[in-house]
Amino acid sequence: MVAMAASTADLPAGGQDPAAAGLDQQLLRTDAAGMPLEWIDFRAAVRLYCLGQVAYSCGSPLFRIRGGWNARSARRSMVEVHSIVATIGRARRLADTHDGYVPPLNNQTLFARDGHLCLYCGEHHPLHELTRDHVTPLSRGGRDSWGNVVTACRRCNNHKGGRSPEGAGMQLLAVPFTPSYAEYIYLKGRRILADQMEFLLAHIPRNSPLRVRLGRAMGGGR
Repeated sequence: MVAMAASTADLPAGGQDPAAAGLDQQLLRTDAAGMPLEWIDFRAAVRLYCLGQVAYSCGSPLFRIRGGWNARSARRSMVEVHSIVATIGRARRLADTHDGYVPPLNNQTLFARDGHLCLYCGEHHPLHELTRDHVTPLSRGGRDSWGNVVTACRRCNNHKGGRSPEGAGMQLLAVPFTPSYAEYIYLKGRRILADQMEFLLAHIPRNSPLRVRLGRAMGGGR
């Protein structure tokens, strides 16, 4: 198969332009009710189309995937892949995507939650200079959980050591929180397109600190 980028209109600021999407561009898969499920590549999306698993698609057209020629009709098969693909059925464990869901904790999504900002000095740092800090140190009974970890640069983490922020004379700039399911999907994304971001934003709780930050990036007022 040969993949070709479809021509698309410009989108507003706050996300990537789909016209510039490469073959590594992630597509957002949802269930038929519109609940975000995961990120997939264009190959996985084409398989879903061919298996008849796509309920509908929305967002921007990104690729036209061309296949072989039909011997009878002399027509060539073609699948147009959009940035958001809804698949048949609903999430098997739908309750896990709502209240009470706790996503797995890893540094990639932790740093993304905190905007790659050290929550002590307030400065942005390269990825290799970021660390996971336990607000209440493990040695003092703290847990390795979303509500007790923040992003910290190496300098601030070393200065804090095994002390609490108060004991080290440091101020925590934001309260750590556990991401919702939709927030976690966002945090795992790479080069998220503007329409994908708009879609995810509609599923993020209104009182979420992440929603506030994304709303500002999308132009405010959300």
